[in-house]
Amino acid sequence: MAADRIKVCELSDLSTDKGYRVTTTSPPLAVFVTADGTVHAVDDSCTHQAAALSEGWVDGCIVECPLHMSRFDLRTGAVDAPPAERPVRVHRAEVVDGAVWVTLSEQAPNLPPGVRSRG
Repeated sequence: MAADRIKVCELSDLSTDKGYRVTTTSPPLAVFVTADGTVHAVDDSCTHQAAALSEGWVDGCIVECPLHMSRFDLRTGAVDAPPAERPVRVHRAEVVDGAVWVTLSEQAPNLPPGVRSRG
């Protein structure tokens, strides 16, 4: 089965100082544009505890969770700083004619304890 590709926003909806939350997927997505203009999409849930990464802080290609300061690499999902131990799931993002499209990962999400994905 092919991965789902969805339009999530316009590039003009994004800014380098905050994430953009997409609630039409389960789990929701966090979409970011970095200073170099690259767009990234990850699950919008820290793998340590239920906190929206879209509300976190971005430094280069790293997003910091606003709850307990876990840090994740937006390119790979890898944990850059604890307390999170598991990576966040990454989705492929691309810009086509000013619109941001995300191809959803076929991997299972790494959700925090007690949080379940719909569907």
